[in-house]
Amino acid sequence: MLARLFSGSVENLEERKFQKYLKSAEKGNAKAQEKLGYCYENGIGTTKDEEKAFQWYMKSAEGGDSFGQDDIGYCYRHGIGTTKDEKKAFQWHLESAEGGNHLGQNNLGYCHENGIGTTRDEKKAFRWYMKSAEGGNHLGQNNLGYCYLNGIGTTKDEKQAFRWYMKSAEGGDSDGQNNIGYCYHNGIGTTKDEKKTFRWYTKSAEGGDSDGQYNLGNCYENGIGTTKDEEKAFLWYKKSAEGGNLGQYNPGYYYHHGIITTKDEKKAFQWYLRSAEGGNHSGQFNLGYCYQHGIGIIEDEKKALHWYSLSAEGGNSDAQISLENYYKIKKTKDEEKIFYWYLKSAEEGNTDRQNKLGYCYLLGIGTTKDDEKAFQWYIKSAEGGNRGGQYSLANCYFNGIGVTKDKKKALRWYVESSKGINKVE
Repeated sequence: MLARLFSGSVENLEERKFQKYLKSAEKGNAKAQEKLGYCYENGIGTTKDEEKAFQWYMKSAEGGDSFGQDDIGYCYRHGIGTTKDEKKAFQWHLESAEGGNHLGQNNLGYCHENGIGTTRDEKKAFRWYMKSAEGGNHLGQNNLGYCYLNGIGTTKDEKQAFRWYMKSAEGGDSDGQNNIGYCYHNGIGTTKDEKKTFRWYTKSAEGGDSDGQYNLGNCYENGIGTTKDEEKAFLWYKKSAEGGNLGQYNPGYYYHHGIITTKDEKKAFQWYLRSAEGGNHSGQFNLGYCYQHGIGIIEDEKKALHWYSLSAEGGNSDAQISLENYYKIKKTKDEEKIFYWYLKSAEEGNTDRQNKLGYCYLLGIGTTKDDEKAFQWYIKSAEGGNRGGQYSLANCYFNGIGVTKDKKKALRWYVESSKGINKVE
């Protein structure tokens, strides 16, 4: 009963605020017009109505309110209550920023960084983020940290990145909290500290940031700054996935293998699908695997190949190997495609595939025979510690394949190759 009364009082309070803003807005108060627009945009004290939100934001903006100007820029940028128009978005963000609005300055920086309604200009982006950050805007502080971390419009400086991420995090920005957790996890601009990593990821996750939720799940899964807890890992991965994080494949994996939860292949498939469609290469591989083996869905070779190909092109080595194997066992062996996927994996540092690629060049499998290229790939494989590559390189030196004969070097690599059992990647 008490909860119901409290709920009702909150609703009444919102309605009263709405009526108050409406009266003041109708009298021409630009600040009230901005607040009224916010009520309509978010359904506070009234029915949600994006067109009315836009109309009141416009009145506020034209009345000179810098928040209204920023809001109308945001509406044009995202098509809220109006047709999307990036040039108009940029102009309104500019007006807000030049009027000293720190949120508008952040959004103008974002436009310059990403070329929204204007030519991309990282130096201008950095300058506006700096103005926003120095004015105390936590979004601007987070974006300024990102600029320092990645050298966007300024010289890369990890200590400055850490400093601004910390300001943002301490100000309550969940993105900033996730990023400061990342700094502590990886020793960026500070000493590595797993307990602080866990603490900041927790703040970010509890603040609703999907990246923070994913990273907190990873902490629980791997015991980073806390005791390992698969159940909590699953819960945070699921929250993150429901918020649209590309790590949607994680709950898929849990459902697929029955980790902490009941095994459910249909749910596994659905999570892999969401992850794959969001562009996650691990999710794409797992979805391809589902289609190949009929996990949570009817087997479909064409769809399996489609998702394996997307994942492999994105650099997923498991998908690349799956495609290699597919083209090897096809009724009509496709040597050019086998070569193509060996090359992709080799270029990404897979030493086993570097050795196999050398073999393709040596015998002309799927490509033109080329002893020198064979030798070059054998070197990469051998120097990466692959025993097969070391043995192949020794053969090249012994027989003068793609290089001048050199029995001493051949012996050295034969000995190196014999030191252990090769690990196939």
